[in-house]
Amino acid sequence: MQYDHKSIDHKWQARWEREQTFRAEDFSQKEKFYCLVEFPYPSGAGLHVGHPRSYTALDIVARKKRMEGKNVLYPIGWDAFGLPTENYAIKTGRKPQDVTRENVGTFKRQLQALGLSFDWSREINTTDPAYYKWTQWMFLEFWKAGLAYKKKMPINWCPSCKIGLANEEVVGGMCERCGNPVEKREKEQWMIAITKYADRLLEDLKDLNYLEKIKKQQEDWIGKSEGAEIEFAVDGIDDKINVFTTRPDTLFGATFMVLAPEHPLVPKLSARDRHHEVVHYIEKAAAKTDIERGDVTKEKTGVFTGSYAVNPGSGEKMPIYIADYVMMGYGTGAIMAVPAHDTRDCQFAQKKGLPIRFVIDCGENYDEDYYLPEFAHLDGISDKQAMQMDFEKIRKGEQIYFAYTKESGQMMNSGEFDGLTTEEAKKKMIVWLEEKKIGKAVTHFKLRDWVFSRQRYWGEPIPLVHCAKCGWVAIPETDLPVVLPDVEHYEPTENGESPLATITDWVNTTCPQCGGDAKRETDTMPNWAGSSWYFLRYIDPKNDEAFADKTKLDYWMPVDLYNGGMEHTTLHLLYSRFWNKFLHDRGFVPTSEPYQKRTSHGLVLAEDGSKMSKSKGNVVNPDKLVVEFGADTVRVYEMFMGPFAEPVPWSENGVIGVRRFLEKVVRYVDAWIELKAKETPEMELPIIEKTVKKVTEDIESMHFNTGVAALMKCVNELMEICITPDAPDGSIRLISFSQLEKFLLVMCPFAPHLANELYERIGGEEILEKKSWPSWDAELAKDEELQIAIQVNGKLRGTVSVASDAEESVIVEKAKEVVVKYIETGVKKTIYVKNRLVNFVV
Repeated sequence: MQYDHKSIDHKWQARWEREQTFRAEDFSQKEKFYCLVEFPYPSGAGLHVGHPRSYTALDIVARKKRMEGKNVLYPIGWDAFGLPTENYAIKTGRKPQDVTRENVGTFKRQLQALGLSFDWSREINTTDPAYYKWTQWMFLEFWKAGLAYKKKMPINWCPSCKIGLANEEVVGGMCERCGNPVEKREKEQWMIAITKYADRLLEDLKDLNYLEKIKKQQEDWIGKSEGAEIEFAVDGIDDKINVFTTRPDTLFGATFMVLAPEHPLVPKLSARDRHHEVVHYIEKAAAKTDIERGDVTKEKTGVFTGSYAVNPGSGEKMPIYIADYVMMGYGTGAIMAVPAHDTRDCQFAQKKGLPIRFVIDCGENYDEDYYLPEFAHLDGISDKQAMQMDFEKIRKGEQIYFAYTKESGQMMNSGEFDGLTTEEAKKKMIVWLEEKKIGKAVTHFKLRDWVFSRQRYWGEPIPLVHCAKCGWVAIPETDLPVVLPDVEHYEPTENGESPLATITDWVNTTCPQCGGDAKRETDTMPNWAGSSWYFLRYIDPKNDEAFADKTKLDYWMPVDLYNGGMEHTTLHLLYSRFWNKFLHDRGFVPTSEPYQKRTSHGLVLAEDGSKMSKSKGNVVNPDKLVVEFGADTVRVYEMFMGPFAEPVPWSENGVIGVRRFLEKVVRYVDAWIELKAKETPEMELPIIEKTVKKVTEDIESMHFNTGVAALMKCVNELMEICITPDAPDGSIRLISFSQLEKFLLVMCPFAPHLANELYERIGGEEILEKKSWPSWDAELAKDEELQIAIQVNGKLRGTVSVASDAEESVIVEKAKEVVVKYIETGVKKTIYVKNRLVNFVV
């Protein structure tokens, strides 16, 4: 048989479509499995080879689950509102609606060419009025619940793109999209009060099957901090500075204060001779984003205001600085600086020559990354001895520079709190502050309310009108959707208003409440809106009476497995979790959490390891590869190229290697048919049973690359012992029909077109997707197991059992799962000693 991939791909794709093989069934008696992949943004460039990686991976899972007897929902749609399409439309002089329609057509053709087992009957598009009717309806639910409100606030404004930007879209003070300088502007924006759900969003992570690094990202973004708010008097004026700190126990160690450049007291605190320097610093800070200002690796900068605060513990005067590493968005926009026990404060104090006062005696529990012993340079003095000499000086109250210690220990230099542990001191200090009426216990979150306005055309209209008499009034549900008007000109305006504001016959309307004159809201929603609930619409995409039928939601929710990019494990994941929780609270969805399990995939990089981008000209289009090598070659290589969760460079040679593997499978099956015709005796071989077991386990653990490696190893061994004339014992061994069927069944999720074609060729009567996933003979599949020791920084932290022939990458991944809590800070280096140990250096 010639491997004519073009005719084979077309044949099986047509049959799957004709027989509706992948259509999910509502209310089936089978156990449901809802398998979700992040739906794509249909850009003008079409798919590149990075996109199919996650689609193929979850397609493999979905196919296996169907063969295991599950009722699988694996849907797809289009996240099509947003800035890239609008900019492309402006550039080419076309309408965004036309561009989107064309791009969706391209993406759909490309995905179907890969043979992905999507249920296309449930296809959705966020720009379809039948879809965004319900996005608008949900916004009105937020409005009714008091969670949607309008507020004036500073935003990042790009004068070139004429759009407000998120902090993540500003790099080095420049717009990530166009590279031009960004400025700050005050703008009224619609907000959604996600902060009211902060505690639940954090607490509910504990019971979810998410990767630990995903949970960590969510936790860090929410940023819960428990501590105290303390009032500091300012020398010479009546104003007070409120400070939030998680370490009230270190109050006596505060030697200076730092305010955010935007703090409202800064103008009043700036001494006349410091005014020019302070204003210049504020202007420089305004050009930076919060992300840049919070970067712990950047050098700390700041200027003295000329004013002093009074430490309520020690009674000492402390100089007040402004520095951009302190931000108004977190806490109170002011900090008490304790340089002996805080990294950033220590760096700042060293640079400015400010006092460093130790208030915690850490014993030997110092931080090696920051502790620089004053006496370590002396001949014959060890670091430990130098540390002891330093602390003798500290205990006598003498000044020590260039030191930073860990937080736990006994209090010192803290008056009545001396001798207490840090935990005891925290509690007693808060009581002391409350008694003196200068402080109280508080909880802060880094999470801010969601900015929900965009001053652009291509987005969902916000369904509110403003009436001079009634104020803001909701559009009645019967009048939804508020359809985005089809206009000739939609370019952004110079004044920052939405282009919709210029369409007077659309803007001017009547108030639904009083019937008087009113004006529509002209801001549109962010592209996050439609993607925050799309998983619910897949369940009932044609429903005109509700966003989804409640009984169908009860059957399908929650999503069993959701995979997406690591770049979406903060904002999108957080927004959609919040959105679902809100709908649950309103009684519209059955589960508080939308996703039971969340995984992530690594990027596909260019061959040189750089990020693929159109501007660099290094994007690889899958169309050419599908034509030249076939859909199955692309699918299998996407899975084989490296660990699914890690970034991996593309390799043209790797594609060719996978094609050769598939051709080898064809040659083997041809030889098997020929030997079968000669009535060659059949045998049950261990390699088949081991392969079935290995591939089954690897799909479950999402180790797709080692699953492909097992298929390759199996074929190589079959060729050696069943085909080669000079087999070791001189015989030719042929596997049985049932064993070959097993091999093709486990190959099917990876290379479904070829697997089905070969199965038909050996006499199989059904398509493989309608057969059951194979079991394996445990005795034949038995592998010798090894115990591998797992160390972290050379210290034994556990062991793991692995097959004797397990690959290093598999062993390392399993080892990480065992010691996950010890490597949360990140692995700098991995040392593997074959068959003995794995050591993670953190």
